[in-house]
Formats: sequence, structure tokens, C-alpha cells
Amino acid sequence: MQINVKNYDTIIVGAGFAGATIANNLAKSNHKILLLDKRNHIGGNAYDYLTKDNLLVHQYGPHIFHTSNELVWKYIKPFSKWFKYEHRVIGNIDNKLVPIPFNFKSLEKTYPIKEAKELEKLLLKEFKGKTRISILDLLNHKDKKLKKFGEFVYEKVFVHYTAKQWGIHPDKIDKSVINRVPVVLGYEDTYFSDIYQYMPVDGYTTIFKNMLKSKNIKVMLKENITKHIKFKNKKIYIDNQEFNGQLIYTGAIDELFNYKYG
Repeated sequence: MQINVKNYDTIIVGAGFAGATIANNLAKSNHKILLLDKRNHIGGNAYDYLTKDNLLVHQYGPHIFHTSNELVWKYIKPFSKWFKYEHRVIGNIDNKLVPIPFNFKSLEKTYPIKEAKELEKLLLKEFKGKTRISILDLLNHKDKKLKKFGEFVYEKVFVHYTAKQWGIHPDKIDKSVINRVPVVLGYEDTYFSDIYQYMPVDGYTTIFKNMLKSKNIKVMLKENITKHIKFKNKKIYIDNQEFNGQLIYTGAIDELFNYKYG
């Protein structure tokens, strides 16, 4: 579809949380916004939908809203009804059901009790003042016992979970992804430690619909910006029209330039 750039002050690419938040804020300031997404729906990876049996499905994997940032919570809260939810996970390790993230209860279920208690004391000593640590803190530790414990948790929890979740071996994944699941120094068994932990009553897609409900926002789906955009002499052209407004791109930057720089 041809885009008439004269109708818009701002073109935003990506209708996920970043794009929708920016569009919502700019619309309040009377900006005329075009929001593009190459998928056939809004919401990015947080998109969900109801089946014919009225079951809510998170198409791209489960999403749980959690933050300790009061500003974020106050911003998102009006766009949905919410219910409190604390995530707790049980994993099968060597035929024993243990809490995930790995905590002291997990440790006592998978190690001989004497060895588990020694490790607990060592962990509290080496990471004094911390309630959660990264698996990399253990794998890179100079103490041989802690390093060996880190290797155990990495093998039993991270390798198989990560391979299943991402479809590739953890060695090929950025370390920031591995750090998503901590090791808890205590018996707390909630997955997250944030102040605000909720789930939207009607799902995430409803949030996006409410965020984008403005006469100043036009949404175009199944439109890949790379098919419309050209960069020439430090200027932006959309469908061969020079665009003098602001372009906000929330996707993978290498894709925008057709991997010209790798």
C-alpha cells in the first residue's frame, strides 16, 4: 500500500510495547502518527488472542507483567483491568520436583543435606548482602565448590530449558539471556522479586488496543518498512517521497538497512 507521508508528523515502526507507548504519548501532544508493523497484528511478542473455546493464548510464549518501577506501573495500569499474580515454577531435576529459580530448597533436594548446608553458608558468605545472583557469578567464581555448583545448576536448569525455549544451544546465546534466571540465596520461591506483579484480565492485546485508541494514530499492519523506505543524502524517502518528520524504528536495526553493515 502506498503511504502518503504528508498526512503524518511521525512514522513509528513496530507495534509492540515500545512503539505503542511512543505512539500513545505523541498522540496526546496532537502528533499525527502512522504506526507500521510487518506482522498481521498489534502487540509484538506480547500479542495474545482468544480461541473459539474462549482460551487465552500467548502466541509467542508466556508473558508476565512485573516491575518495581512505580512510574511504569502507573502508566500501564489504566489500559487494563488487572489481577495480582506471583509466578512460581517447579522443575523436574533427576526425578525430583524442585523450585525454579534454583534456591536453598532446590539445593537441599538435589544435594546431600550436609553438603547442601555447607554450600548455603559459603554462598551467603561470598555474596553477602545479595538475595539473588547470576549463574555467571557462580561459573566465573574462583572458589572450586561454588564453580562446581554453578556447573551443576547450569547443566540441570539452563542448558535444557534454554535449548527448548530458543531452539539453539546456550553457548550460542548472548550472556544477558542466560542471566534472566537467577539463583536465589534463600528459600523465596517466587520467580520474580518485583514490587508490582500482575496479569491483565483481558490479555495483553486489549492493552495495545486501548493504547492506540486515538484519532491521531493510524495503524497499518502487514507492512514491512524496508519495502517503502530509502536513505539518500542523509534524507529519508518513503515511497519515493521525502519525509521531513521523525521516523522512530523499534525493530532490529540491521534489518532496517537490509543488513548492509552486517
